[in-house]
Amino acid sequence: MFSRVVGQTDIKERLLQEAQAGRVPHALLLSGPSGCGKLALAVSYAQYLLCHRPGAHDACGECPSCRAFTHFVHPDLHFVFPIIKYKTAESSVCDVYIDTWRKRLQAGLYFDLNDWLGDMKAENQQALIYAAEAAQIQRKLALKSTLGGRKILIVWMPEKMNAECANKLLKLIEEPPEQTNFLLVSDEPEKILPTILSRTQQIEVKGIDHESLVEALRKSHPTEDVEALARNARGSYTAALKSLDASRDNLLFFDLFVMLMRLSYQRKIKDMRKWSEQIAGMGRERQKNFLTYCQKLIRENFIYNFRNPELNYMTTQEGDFAKNFARFINERNVIKIMDELSNAQRDIEQNVNPKIVFFDFALKMIVLLIQ
Repeated sequence: MFSRVVGQTDIKERLLQEAQAGRVPHALLLSGPSGCGKLALAVSYAQYLLCHRPGAHDACGECPSCRAFTHFVHPDLHFVFPIIKYKTAESSVCDVYIDTWRKRLQAGLYFDLNDWLGDMKAENQQALIYAAEAAQIQRKLALKSTLGGRKILIVWMPEKMNAECANKLLKLIEEPPEQTNFLLVSDEPEKILPTILSRTQQIEVKGIDHESLVEALRKSHPTEDVEALARNARGSYTAALKSLDASRDNLLFFDLFVMLMRLSYQRKIKDMRKWSEQIAGMGRERQKNFLTYCQKLIRENFIYNFRNPELNYMTTQEGDFAKNFARFINERNVIKIMDELSNAQRDIEQNVNPKIVFFDFALKMIVLLIQ
């Protein structure tokens, strides 16, 4: 339902007008930054096109077609999405993960590739749309519509298609089966096969406006400081939701960051060793998240020195700390500190002993803070 889409009023109205005027493109590409609602728009548009009694502003929500959308089991709606390899390349098709995919959609239409990789328990594996998917697509779209209307294929992240699959999809787009519509949803359209791009009607979806983001967050999380959340999310509802989930960790990360900076400035080597041992006990994913958080705070404190609040994206607590700390982050050391954080993140990813990694970084901060 379009009511689930946060903001994007202009695009919703455009899609509704095209559907009502019978000018539905056979291949539509929705592109834009992660978290802006492209997938939510595509799913809502698909529901409207398949609805038996569509209204002026949304699908009816009650007909057999709409009811099938509750669990995303509509027989004429098909999905293609990146997956990790399943046993062999020949068996690596989306249907293997379709139950997991439907659970992800039911949990909410705002998520990113990292969320999906976590659902598949991908660990370090790369997600792609493999060549075997092309035959599945052809087979599904060759069948007649089950409910006697359109057939719709939503391709999430078509930039992840390998060349063979992309070329076969191109042939289908050039000569689509009767009453078939393709909805492509892309974060990086520049990586899509150019011949596919040229055969789609493209709509650029921009970040969600601040007011709509605040309104949506206030409805779902009325007790939170949604103004700050919305501003820091920079138009991404997905980022805002992740910030909510990470708020507890970020409080811990902030305390650990402040502790390290104070210990480094005071050159308390013994306490710095204890600090590194505390971080080492958190698990590698949280360690990487902590290093990412440190990079963010270093960047924000450097920008703070320009005295332009519009350029800063910090919580009230982080901003209060920056009042006294920002002067220690300057053009002489900011790049070196960021490089050391990147090196530490690389070492953690490569399973280097975290006690050594974090103690080494802490020692280097003693020198870097006085530059």
